Amino acid sequence: MKIAVDARMLGSGGIGTYIASLLPYFLEKNECFIFGDRSTIAPFAKYENAETAECRVKTFSLAERFAFPCELRKKINSCDVYYTPYCNIPSGIEIPVFSTIHDVVFLDVPGLASKAGVAARKYFYQRAIDKSRAVFTVSEFSRDRIRATLDCKKCSIVVTYSALPEWLSSKPSQAVHKIRQLLFVGNIKKHKGLSVLLGALKKARKTGFDMPLVIAGNADNFRTRDTEIASDIASLPESAVRFTGRISDTELSELYRTSMLFVQPSLYEGFGLPPLEALSLGTKALISDIPVFKEIYEGFPVTFFRSGDSDDLAEKLVFCANDETPLPPLPDRYSYKKSADIILAALDFYRA
Repeated sequence: MKIAVDARMLGSGGIGTYIASLLPYFLEKNECFIFGDRSTIAPFAKYENAETAECRVKTFSLAERFAFPCELRKKINSCDVYYTPYCNIPSGIEIPVFSTIHDVVFLDVPGLASKAGVAARKYFYQRAIDKSRAVFTVSEFSRDRIRATLDCKKCSIVVTYSALPEWLSSKPSQAVHKIRQLLFVGNIKKHKGLSVLLGALKKARKTGFDMPLVIAGNADNFRTRDTEIASDIASLPESAVRFTGRISDTELSELYRTSMLFVQPSLYEGFGLPPLEALSLGTKALISDIPVFKEIYEGFPVTFFRSGDSDDLAEKLVFCANDETPLPPLPDRYSYKKSADIILAALDFYRA
């Protein structure tokens, strides 16, 4: 099977990591025509069964929709199937299409985007479903929400879980010294639940909780984008909250390893990878009991708190801060090899 792979999002956050992690498994037994930015696709050119091509057309652009390069389109249409790690599909693709919708948070959570922004996202989601033989997503929860918010009568939705990125694979050669700090990794969008965490932190500190909160991100971003959160942070002692600023994957990995406790207070996720990243590096995870976390982390050594409940989170913060029980081995449930196997089987099955 020859797969045309849209790799234009390589190097751009979570989706870039997702496709970079899948591609080596695609190339084990299949030919791939990989197109994207020359610098980011270069590592895959070394594979014997890989063909690469430069593509400067931006995803979700007018050029992608109405003026995609003819020569590139011909190369794509010479393949057996077209695969994209997101829901963007260029015009003129005549072979079976397979796309990915990681979540529909913008359709489910009001206020994350303008009405025009929500409408645009819904258009692209629905267009991907209409043009795809199958759409991949990263959890059963996301599959259910895609079916509930979009018309999926003519398209199969296939669950293929996310997994740990390669940069988390290296383990320390000696014991790691844990620092009494609480780690939050995420952004300030309201579904991430940072306001719930800050409220819980205030309450926990009144009962003696002394761990500072380390937020992986820039303080300026928080101050300018969400005045309520900025006010909550300002009401805490200066030593209670620390921002890391922009950090590398290596620095984030070290933060995961050395923090005593990781917290994910999300109100909504499609998968929710950070708790798995923390656990894999030996750090306990305190997470909200939203449906997708109950699905993804069933059988994992996590502590759940009631979603949106700062009182319950405050109690669990105090409990976890004093719990010295070591982490047991983690279930071997998620890997990019397993995800790639599911995707490749679906490409082969639905292309007929």
